[in-house]
Amino acid sequence: MSEHIIKATGRNVEGKGASRRLRRAASIPAIVYGGAAAPQPIQLEHEKTWLASQNEWFYSSILSLDIDGKVQKVLLRDMQRHPFKQIIMHLDFQRVDENQALKAAVPLHFINEDKSPAGKSADVVVMHELNEVTVSCLPKDLPEFIEIDLAALKVGDIVHLSELKLPKGVEIPELKLGKEHDVAVVTAKHGREEAEAPAEGESADVPAAKVAKKDDEK
Repeated sequence: MSEHIIKATGRNVEGKGASRRLRRAASIPAIVYGGAAAPQPIQLEHEKTWLASQNEWFYSSILSLDIDGKVQKVLLRDMQRHPFKQIIMHLDFQRVDENQALKAAVPLHFINEDKSPAGKSADVVVMHELNEVTVSCLPKDLPEFIEIDLAALKVGDIVHLSELKLPKGVEIPELKLGKEHDVAVVTAKHGREEAEAPAEGESADVPAAKVAKKDDEK
């Protein structure tokens, strides 16, 4: 697992006014919380943090947060963005205890779809029902992503949550809640099945055009 270092500095002044001044100075107000230590207000340089935020690992990996030369292991737990500008408004980081299991959302990477029987068929639609999954593990076991090999995927196949190949020490808590939580991750259907599915509010037996025609005849 790669080490991802994020630079930050501590800050003593809090409040909305202080946060606005930080943003005008191209910095991001943030907070670090969790563990035995008290919550700590910090600030990060916007440009470098924005570039880091364009990477998948920023959201799913354990980060080495360097605060004034002292490194803490953290997970990003919340990011507030500006509604339409490319500006990060605030970040929340949670401290990580290396001896305590954590829960985190991990991205799914789908490989070999184009080599599969379903992927090679022009009239088959392969749907990725999930793009990430929440796992539980010790920090040292947290994967940056989980790979799903679709090389053998055929039309009609469904890949369920329980079929994912997880790294050692990693589990999916949702699967402990019952069979109904073993949801589909990938499905492969004929394209015409998608097209023939009735839209919400329409009858599956009577086309909308015919219904309209009948109404006109009244």
